[in-house]
Amino acid sequence: MSIFIHESSYVDEGAVIGDGTKIWHFSHVLSGAQIGERCSLGQNVNVGSRAVIGNGVKIQNNVSIYDDVIIEDDVFCGPSCVFTNVINPRAFVERKDEYKKTVVKKGASIGANATIVCGVTIGEYALVGAGAVVTKDVPPYSLVYGSPARVMGKVDRDGNIVERV
Repeated sequence: MSIFIHESSYVDEGAVIGDGTKIWHFSHVLSGAQIGERCSLGQNVNVGSRAVIGNGVKIQNNVSIYDDVIIEDDVFCGPSCVFTNVINPRAFVERKDEYKKTVVKKGASIGANATIVCGVTIGEYALVGAGAVVTKDVPPYSLVYGSPARVMGKVDRDGNIVERV
């Protein structure tokens, strides 16, 4: 296996990229970022210097994985989903020492255009619906959607809805 990096993308020296990973058009991986094996980063993906991405992760177009975001193995991040890293941002106040850790556990999926507010954990194999705004922890195997996102059911390991609340 090998690594594929599209000629329009930048991978800074010091980034760690696992075998079999593909980085597509106009993406940027900063020095210090860790990306596992067999990942796919779509067009216009940004990975921060303190971001950690596990093995087998699929990140669709237009997603930024900021510092202190940890994505475990086999996670799916849908197109244009959003991670934040500061609770109360202001352009004129530097808060880089206040970043909050966000964790997406193994096998979870995040739908297109969902927003994940920093400091939360999305549980194993949870399914976050498109456009959801996640403001608190998501239990494992939960189906959440809405604004703010609420638990609306349970899913199995393959993402099939097995119970509605």
